[in-house]
Amino acid sequence: MKHRTPAALAALACLAGMAPTQAVAASDGAKHHAGYTFAVIGDVPYGQAQIEAFPKWVDEINADPDVRLVQHVGDIKNGSTRCDDSYFASIKKQFDRFRDPLVYTPGDNEWTDCHRPNNGSYNPLERLSAVRSTFFAKKNTTNGRPQHIDGVNRAFPEIVTWRKAKVSFAALHVVGSNDDLAPWTGIGEKTATPAQVAEQKARMNTNLAALRSTFADAKKHKSRAVAVSLQADMFDPTYDVPHENNTAFTPLVAELIKQSNAFHGPVYLINGDSHVYTSDRPLASGSRWLSFYGVKVSANNLTRITVDGSDNNKDWLKVSVTDSPAVLEWSRVPYRTQAG
Repeated sequence: MKHRTPAALAALACLAGMAPTQAVAASDGAKHHAGYTFAVIGDVPYGQAQIEAFPKWVDEINADPDVRLVQHVGDIKNGSTRCDDSYFASIKKQFDRFRDPLVYTPGDNEWTDCHRPNNGSYNPLERLSAVRSTFFAKKNTTNGRPQHIDGVNRAFPEIVTWRKAKVSFAALHVVGSNDDLAPWTGIGEKTATPAQVAEQKARMNTNLAALRSTFADAKKHKSRAVAVSLQADMFDPTYDVPHENNTAFTPLVAELIKQSNAFHGPVYLINGDSHVYTSDRPLASGSRWLSFYGVKVSANNLTRITVDGSDNNKDWLKVSVTDSPAVLEWSRVPYRTQAG
């Protein structure tokens, strides 16, 4: 969970109405390749009002006949509430009400930040184990309607890949709080522990392997696009931090650029974390993020999409594979039921 200044919050309000900069919102007249449409949600449910509304939001997505799969890009709770087993179980129950397969990638609020006293002063690695045992007990199987999905490493069952309608997909496990290299101050740590560092390194290496595998799959099967989802917003336009607070993301940014440049088609990065919908090209020529991450090569074919979350959980993202050159087109679908 990120903390912002009043100026940053004002910038967020402006961004809330920001239109896509590349792909066009899906329209009723769009021709969908193989009829493949998926929903994306993230940073939900946040707080009691959203917890109460969440079952109805699940129902609304279930009611859309176009949707074939749902993605949750992390943060199943806000950053100031407890990380208890009973809460995880309640969210799992709702996840399994989805009538379509649900691909879920964990966020920082459900494990990384659980050291905080108001979260229960948990050891985050213990909570990560609890997340895996709750949501990924059946390896290579989705939440929601159970469906086989390709895992890349049995130790990281949440990192998965799949291919549909000539698009190669990957769900990576990359979280805010510097991908869990921020100190666990709530349980008395002032620097990252050796166990913390080792876990992050192993997980990032697995993410990088999954990313390479996804692009290799795309080339082998002549996919028209690649779509990668994760929780962390590595390019939050309103969150000014020194690079040392984001060092963990550097290898992934470099690999995204490398793989995108070797792929002759559009690449999409879908994330949550910063809570306000936007669409941009953070690694295109001239972007400030190139120098921030110390990379010298750009990736002009990569579009990033951030989904609404937290207090902006008023809609879900409907994404369709189309015959257009952009391949993916999307629109924000307002919930008919509003929280509170």
